[in-house]
Amino acid sequence: NQKGKEASYKKLVKDALEADIVLFGELHNNPISHWMQLELTKTLFAEKGTDLILGAEMFETDNQLMMDEYLEGKVKNSNFEGEAKLWKNYKTDYKPLVEFAKENKLKFIATNVPRRYASLVHSEGFEGLDELTDAAKALLPELPIDYDPDLPGYKSMMEMMSGMGGNHQPNPNLPKAQAIKDATMANSILENFKPGKLIIHYNGAYHSNN
Repeated sequence: NQKGKEASYKKLVKDALEADIVLFGELHNNPISHWMQLELTKTLFAEKGTDLILGAEMFETDNQLMMDEYLEGKVKNSNFEGEAKLWKNYKTDYKPLVEFAKENKLKFIATNVPRRYASLVHSEGFEGLDELTDAAKALLPELPIDYDPDLPGYKSMMEMMSGMGGNHQPNPNLPKAQAIKDATMANSILENFKPGKLIIHYNGAYHSNN
């Protein structure tokens, strides 16, 4: 729990069912995390049915159309897996969640910023987004985003980079590239939330710690 004490699965489920949005902060390479995600999702579905919505950092907003087409059975699995920008551990860790959504006719939101735009912010700051077309901006939250460099995650990132020593100067755009991811994920979640629904969102623990 929030005090670092052991909590029962029953209590975890009870708390999750009382929430509107559950952020599941995972360790990307931890198989127990992924097992727990699927178990919790199945348990929440047993209670909420089609009022449960899934969402994940591991899929980018420009893949939403493809995700919808796959879940609706309009495109083959081979096309989806061949054309979507899937993480290397998709088949072992995230595919079970996507297939669960497909089998049970649940919405699955691709919430993260397209990586090319995170890369643009990393090199040019938020200003780099201003020159994008309206079609590109439709994949992003409303600009400019609110950015607080003193948030614990962003601050610790800069401190960690500063601690590398030598002539290494941390890039001030590094936490901004994380911030555009966070803002896009938050925006995607809120755009899809309706009262009475429960959204479970899978993301790296970094994005929801503190």
